[in-house]
Amino acid sequence: MHRLDLKIRLHCGADIAIGPGKADLLEAIQASGSISAAARSLGMSYRRAWLLVETMNRCFQEPLVTTLAGGRHGGGTQLTEMGVRVLRRYRELCAQALAAVQGGLDDLGALLADPAAR
Repeated sequence: MHRLDLKIRLHCGADIAIGPGKADLLEAIQASGSISAAARSLGMSYRRAWLLVETMNRCFQEPLVTTLAGGRHGGGTQLTEMGVRVLRRYRELCAQALAAVQGGLDDLGALLADPAAR
C-alpha cells in the first residue's frame, strides 16, 4: 500500500507562518486550553511550543492564540477567532491540495516496489 503526504507551509518573510506542525499545535491548544498541555501531547517542550505560538502571532494580522490571566480557576490559552479561521482554512487548503494530486498518485504509485518484497 502507498500513500501520499503533502506538507504545505505558508511563509511570512523568513518565518514559517503556518505548516503541519504549527497547525497540530493550534489543534492541541484548542483541545486542551493550555500551551503546556498541548506541548506535552505533541512531545515538545513548552519553550518550543511558546516560540511557535509567538511566530504565528507575529506573522498574521491578528494573534492566533491568546493567554487568559490566572485567577480563582487559573489561566489558560485559547485560539482567537483569527486562530480558528486560519486553522480551518489551512486544513481546507491541505485537503484541496491532496485531492488535486491524488489522481497522479495512482500512476506513480503503480511504479513502487512491493514493500513486503524488499
